[in-house]
Amino acid sequence: MTASLTPDAPATTPSGERTAPGSSRRRARTRPDWRRAAFGADQPRWVRPSAAALLIATAVTYLWNLTNSGWANEFYAAAVQAGSKDWTAWFFGSIDAGNAITVDKPPAAFWLPGLLGRIFGFSSFTMLLPEALMGVAAVALLYAAVKRVSGPAAGLIAGAALAATPVAALMFRFNNPDAALTFCLVAAAYMTIRAIEKAGWKWLVGAGALIGLAFLTKMLQGVIIVPALGLAYLWAAPTTLRRRLLHLIGALGGIVAVAGAYVLAFTLTPASARPYMAGSQTNSFLELTFGYNGLARIFGNRAGGGQGGFAGGAPAGGPGGGNAGFGGTAGILRMFGTSFGTEISWLLPAALILLVAGLWFTRRAVRTDRVRASLIVWGGWTLLTAAVFSFMTGTVHPYYAIALAPGIAGVVGIGSAELWRGRAYWPSRIMLAVTVLATSIWTAVLLGRDASWLPWLRVVIVVMGVLAAVGLLVRVDRIKVGAITVAVAALLAGGLGTAAFTVATASVGHSGAIPTSGPSGGEGFGAARAGFGQARDRIGTDGAAADASGQAEAGVGNPGGGPGGTSASSEVVALLQQTTTEWSAATNGSNSAAALELASNTNVIAMGGFTGSDPYPSLDEFKALVADGEVTYYIAGGGMGGGFGGRGGGTDTSAIAQWVEANFQAQTVGSTTVYRLVG
Repeated sequence: MTASLTPDAPATTPSGERTAPGSSRRRARTRPDWRRAAFGADQPRWVRPSAAALLIATAVTYLWNLTNSGWANEFYAAAVQAGSKDWTAWFFGSIDAGNAITVDKPPAAFWLPGLLGRIFGFSSFTMLLPEALMGVAAVALLYAAVKRVSGPAAGLIAGAALAATPVAALMFRFNNPDAALTFCLVAAAYMTIRAIEKAGWKWLVGAGALIGLAFLTKMLQGVIIVPALGLAYLWAAPTTLRRRLLHLIGALGGIVAVAGAYVLAFTLTPASARPYMAGSQTNSFLELTFGYNGLARIFGNRAGGGQGGFAGGAPAGGPGGGNAGFGGTAGILRMFGTSFGTEISWLLPAALILLVAGLWFTRRAVRTDRVRASLIVWGGWTLLTAAVFSFMTGTVHPYYAIALAPGIAGVVGIGSAELWRGRAYWPSRIMLAVTVLATSIWTAVLLGRDASWLPWLRVVIVVMGVLAAVGLLVRVDRIKVGAITVAVAALLAGGLGTAAFTVATASVGHSGAIPTSGPSGGEGFGAARAGFGQARDRIGTDGAAADASGQAEAGVGNPGGGPGGTSASSEVVALLQQTTTEWSAATNGSNSAAALELASNTNVIAMGGFTGSDPYPSLDEFKALVADGEVTYYIAGGGMGGGFGGRGGGTDTSAIAQWVEANFQAQTVGSTTVYRLVG
C-alpha cells in the first residue's frame, strides 16, 4: 500500500497517511498519525475554540445589520411576499399571490423565506435571515469536509477563505437564488466526501438529492459540478468498479427523484390552476430549463430562448464576445477582469497553483488516497465552474461567481496545509513560496483598482508576501518562533485583502438586479452596468418612465432604495390599497409589478414577465380578467427590469396597452398615468 518514492512524490503508509515529498518509507511508518490527533481523542485543544471562532465571525459578518439592503432584489422579494400569503404561489414561485405569473426561476430558493414570512410575518429580516444562515452553514460544512481529509488547520483555512470571499458576503446577505444554490452544492460535496471514505452509497444518494434541490434552485447551474463529484467517487471509493458504477447510478436516481418530482408536479398541474411559467414562450418548465435559463445563458440567443433579443433580462452578447455590459468579454481571463475580479479572484491564482502541485505530489499515491480525491472534488468544481462562467456568451452576472467560491476555498485549504506539512522538502517549499508571493501581488493589483480605498493596505500585503516567501526559502520555519512568524505572514498576505473587501461589502446595503461587492455598494469596481444604465437614463428623477410612444409616465422604475432599485409613488400606492379585486393593477414587467406589490401589499399582474416579452397575458386573457372584474387598474409604462419603458417588449403587452388606451379613460395620479378598468 506504500506508493513508490521519488524525490518529489509523496508516500502513503499502510494506515493511509501520506507523507511529505521525499520522505522515506521508514520515516513514513513512524511518523505520528496526525489524522488520529485531528479527529480522535488526541485532538488539540485549539481545534474546537478556533472552529467556534470561525463560525461566530462568519455569523457576525453575515448577520450584522442584515436589513441594510431593504428588499434587496425586489423581483425576488415580491415572490417571497407572495409565497408568505398563498400556498400555490409558494409552491410554484409566483411573483404575485393571485398567481398570474412566476419569476423566471424555479421556486426552491423562496420556499424557506416564504415559510418564515408566513410564520413570523413578511419583512426584510425574515426574507434575508435564511440566506445568512445558509452562508454560515456552508462555511461549517466546508470546514468539516476539508478537516476530515487534511486536518483542522486546513479546514479553518478553507472555511475562512469562503467566509472572506466578497461575493459570498454579498450574496449570503441578499435574496437572489445563488445563496441557496451554493449551500446545496457545498452540502452535496460534503456528502460525496463522506461517501468516498467507505464507499457509502447512502451518502452518495443524499448528495444526488441535494443536487436535485440545487437544480430546483437555479436549474442547469446546479449540475455543473456533478462531473467532479462523480469522477472523485469513481476514482477513489474503496470498493470494486462495478459497485462504484452502481452507486453513481443511485446518485443519479437521487437527482431525478427530487428534481423530477417537482417537474412532474408542475407538468401535471393544469395551467388554469397554477401561474404562467415566466421566461418561457409555451408555459413550460422544461423550455425554461433548456432555453432561457439554459443554452441561451451559455450560448446567447443563438441557442434560442425567444426572448425578444434578451436573455435573462439583459441585452444578449455579440457572437463570441460575451456580454461585456454585464460580465466582461468572454474568455479565459474573464474571472480576473474588472467585472468578476474583485468578486472572486483573490485566491484563484493560489487555488490553481495549489491544485497543480497537489495533483502532482499525489500522482503516485494509492487509488483511494483521500487527499487526491478531495482535490478532484474541489479542483474539479473550480475548473468546471470557472470554465462555464468564463466562456458563456449569453447573460452572465458577476454575482454568479459565488458558486465558484467553495471550490477555490477547498483547494486552498487542502493544498496550503499539505504543502506546509511537507515544507522540509524543497519542491513543497518552493511551491508554497510561489503561491504566497503570487497571491499577495494579485491582491495588491485588485486593491489598486480603487486606488482611493485603503492605499496603505496594498503595501502591507506585498511586504507580508515577500517576507513569508523569503522565510520559507531560507528555512526560518525550522524553529518554532520562525514557523509561527512565517505562517502568520503568509495568512495575512493571502487573506487580509479579501477579508477587508468582504467586511466593506457587508457594511453597505445592496439592491437591484445586479449587485456588486466592495465599499462602494452596488456599483462595485469598474463593473460595467451599461445595459441597465442606458435604460435608466430614460427614467426621470421624479419616478416617471417615458414610454416608447410618448405615453404618460409610469411612476415605477426610478432608481430608488439603492443601486438599481425601484420605487412606486405614494399616490399610486394609496390608490392600489383601496382596491378589493384579485389584482389591484396590471403593469408591464415584473420589476415594475414587484415594486408596486411590495409598497402596497396588493397583487399586481406582471404582464410579459421579467423581460416584458413573455406571451402572458394574451389580449383575450386580459379582456376576460377585466370582464370578470378581477383587475382594477392598468398602469402605463413599466417594462423589462422595471424601467425599460414603452408598452412592453412583446406583441401581447403592446396589444393590451393599445386596447386599454382605446377603451378606457386615462387619469394622472401623481406623475403616473393609470386607467381604471372596473366601476
